[in-house]
Amino acid sequence: MTAIPLLSELTARAEDIAHTRTPTCPCGVSGTLADRPDGTVVRHADTVAKAHAPDADAAELTRRLALASRHPDVLLPPLGPAPADLHGRLVTFWPYGSPVDPEDPDAAPWEAVGTLLALLHRTPVPASAPVMRGPLKAARAVAGLRAVGDHPAVAPVLDAWATLPAWARAEAPMPQPAALCHGDLHLGQLVRAPGASWRLIDVDDLGVGAPAWDLGRPAAWFACGLLAPQEWGRFLDAYRAAGGPALDAAEDPWAVLDVPARALTVQTAARTVTKAVADGRPLDEVDHALVDACRRIAAVPAELAHESTK
Repeated sequence: MTAIPLLSELTARAEDIAHTRTPTCPCGVSGTLADRPDGTVVRHADTVAKAHAPDADAAELTRRLALASRHPDVLLPPLGPAPADLHGRLVTFWPYGSPVDPEDPDAAPWEAVGTLLALLHRTPVPASAPVMRGPLKAARAVAGLRAVGDHPAVAPVLDAWATLPAWARAEAPMPQPAALCHGDLHLGQLVRAPGASWRLIDVDDLGVGAPAWDLGRPAAWFACGLLAPQEWGRFLDAYRAAGGPALDAAEDPWAVLDVPARALTVQTAARTVTKAVADGRPLDEVDHALVDACRRIAAVPAELAHESTK
């Protein structure tokens, strides 16, 4: 949980910005949207304030904000060009957008997700763009799992991690050709801006990397049985129709999605096992599905893995 002084002042800053944007602000909706070690997000009316992770780099975050400002048709643009400093944390401000309803998964806008990713991946990459942080986040999740110690779910997840190529473990440069990537794509990174269509949010991992990584989490969900074939098909069809460069229309998508899907399965399993142990609870059905998927990944001999893993 975030320290009270930071949370209190973050809330006050959000209110100040909201009142600057709309002097007649109704102040009807405010509160904490998220409070995690890697970020705290609060809302006041039509304004959102985010305190980024304690180790966030100011220069890289500023470059990522510039990218979001430059591409408002894909990414929700920030309300300022650079982060502020608040109690030693970098803080950014954003317009509020309505999220995907977690209680209505059938209404998830998979076509919009696929189209937005394709547009992002087709965007010319400026020389100033930072590196996409997806593999680094996966490596950090696995490092956190190693600290759990003796738990029956730890070994299969680490065994699956060991089958991945070095680039997917953040131990080598990502393969070419590179593209501008989101780095942490899931449905929670999508909002509908007022008077606009869906936009991607959360620029913390935005940067240059392998575009297939952004398709890896939906692919992992599909492979684990957590995403229905119809929704998976809608997502892929929309990405291809919008000219997404990660996939050629004539090829098997798994030729390029195998490694990212396996890596993000391991990352998600590592996080969920770590959290379950920290909470002192047994693994639930979804947790077991992810760990079982890691067992299947680890059971495939390295020499039989797809060429894209090399």
